[in-house]
Amino acid sequence: MQADADILVRLRLAAVRRRAPLWIAAILPWVLLQSLPGVVAWGVWTAWDGRRLFSRVDRDWTGWIDATVPALEDSTALLAGATSAIGQLQRRRLLARIATTLTDDVLAAIARERVRFDARWVALSVCAALALFAWRLVEAVPPTPHEVKALIAKQTSEITVRVTPPKYTGVAKSEGAPRELQVPEHSVVEWCLRAPQPVDTPIELSDGQSLKIGRECARWTATESVFWRWRGARYKLRVIADQAPEVTLSAPREMIHTLAPDAASATITLAVRDDYQVRRATLHLTLARGSGENIRFSDRELPLPESSDPRTRNWHKQWTLAELGMEPGDELYFFVRATDNAERPHTTVSPTYTLRLPGPVEEGDESSAQPMLVKPENLRSQRQIIIDTEQLLADLKAAPGMNPATVRARSESIADDQAQLRRRYGQFLGEESTLFGGEEHHDDDEKHDVVAEFGHTHDQAENATLFDESTKKILRRALSAMWDAEKALRAITPKTALAPEHKALEAIKQLQQADRIYLHKTAFVPPPLKEEIRMTGDVAGTKSYRREQGTAAVPIPDELRRLIEALDGDGALPALWSRGAHEWIRERIASDEQRLEAQRAVQDVADGCATCRPVLRAWLRGAITRAPVLLQAKPAPQTPFTRALRKEVPR
Repeated sequence: MQADADILVRLRLAAVRRRAPLWIAAILPWVLLQSLPGVVAWGVWTAWDGRRLFSRVDRDWTGWIDATVPALEDSTALLAGATSAIGQLQRRRLLARIATTLTDDVLAAIARERVRFDARWVALSVCAALALFAWRLVEAVPPTPHEVKALIAKQTSEITVRVTPPKYTGVAKSEGAPRELQVPEHSVVEWCLRAPQPVDTPIELSDGQSLKIGRECARWTATESVFWRWRGARYKLRVIADQAPEVTLSAPREMIHTLAPDAASATITLAVRDDYQVRRATLHLTLARGSGENIRFSDRELPLPESSDPRTRNWHKQWTLAELGMEPGDELYFFVRATDNAERPHTTVSPTYTLRLPGPVEEGDESSAQPMLVKPENLRSQRQIIIDTEQLLADLKAAPGMNPATVRARSESIADDQAQLRRRYGQFLGEESTLFGGEEHHDDDEKHDVVAEFGHTHDQAENATLFDESTKKILRRALSAMWDAEKALRAITPKTALAPEHKALEAIKQLQQADRIYLHKTAFVPPPLKEEIRMTGDVAGTKSYRREQGTAAVPIPDELRRLIEALDGDGALPALWSRGAHEWIRERIASDEQRLEAQRAVQDVADGCATCRPVLRAWLRGAITRAPVLLQAKPAPQTPFTRALRKEVPR
């Protein structure tokens, strides 16, 4: 029995070696295609074919050997079992012959004759592999835009988008399939499944938020423009901010409109427009009458009537001067205040317009402009000085040989009048005798007063006046021109003095026009005092009056710097990098379009897009602004040497 088992094993091995090329040829195409399912399938077929081959060998091996080896005399069956004495004798004779007749080459010949290669299985495997290869080629071709839209529509047909705008907007609710939308600010956006069921895919917003959707709808309040994604499909959701009311004045067109002296009426035309509704619009009128310190103001407030369109209010009226209460010399200041119907109302205040009705013009009143309270009897006006100068020039032209002493006396007399007028105006800039002051001379050995040169002296006469800076500039220009005219007159060149005299007169006229100034009323509301800690001496939380040295601002955080460096290559990105990128983009990119594109790049990189890394890196680098220049104090070390040195240096 041992002999026949050994022959069967050897014949099985010969059959396997004969069949192995078929198995390898059938499975090789799937290995080349790197198709694991194909390799597994043909592996199973190989196991089945091998088992079928072993069953065939076990059944027919004696017949195969008898047909191939005549020396065994068709008695191979006796090797499997011989019960009679003659059978046992014949079996021993066969075992003696097998060692020389049944070699490995003979067994290989039997396997080649009885076991076929059967190329049909190889052809079937190759055809199936070619079909898979062709299908992969078709799938690798980019789909057409129409196919992409159809695929996205199929994927997103399971979801609906519901938008509920704020009530004050008056915009109706909307519900439909996913698409790009424009919604009012603070609208409630909901994403709901048509067949509510638990799903693993959330609603992804471009700002990094993930909203869970399933049996309940995902909800989000629209505060900024974003795009959202679900199952690969992206849609933009633009938020329309609620704008403040817009006020437009068509008449008068000028900020300061001067009426004709004989005008009997004035026209005011305005329009107020809001994107949803104008809740309240009023016209504020302030009438100013008088001059100098005797100015009286009267205020009125008129509501503007509503129109058929709640978003606009157009108003036009031809006022008579009696209705406005204006008299010659009065000024009317008016502005419009409008409020919309938002949950947090926006209020718009238009610029202040001025209607000016000229009063009677009086000759020689330029010396009683704003700075002049009382005109002395012996003080000549700037216009009179110009007339005297022109008369002197006319006399010189008529009598070229006029006595030089007479010319000098008349020129110096005009210069004295100009000096008196200059000093009179100079008193309102803190000057007592001269335009520039400080004519007293100091010795070189006197100590240098640093505070007087660089400090802010509150007791300086000019700083103690109540005039605004623009009025002071006009006063300085007038005084400078008077000084030039005075110098020319004292140099006996009256023709040269005429130009600065006219310049001084123009400045005085500007001071007359600035006689009245209107400002909006303002109020200051001090913070409330904490009565529980008042008068207790509790100093917890107070800060020292000494300011700490400022530190240089960091133009880019360290986490973002590491992210930008990592995006330059193909390596791993820092942990929680998307959160830092979203915060940086939200803070530094103001434009909605640019911010959405940058957020799209963040989402693409998070999905594993290698080609999107340079795009995101460019957005992050572009958001870096130039760091402000910080002025640092020069450190001065305190050492015994420096202290002794300062004591030795004379002050």
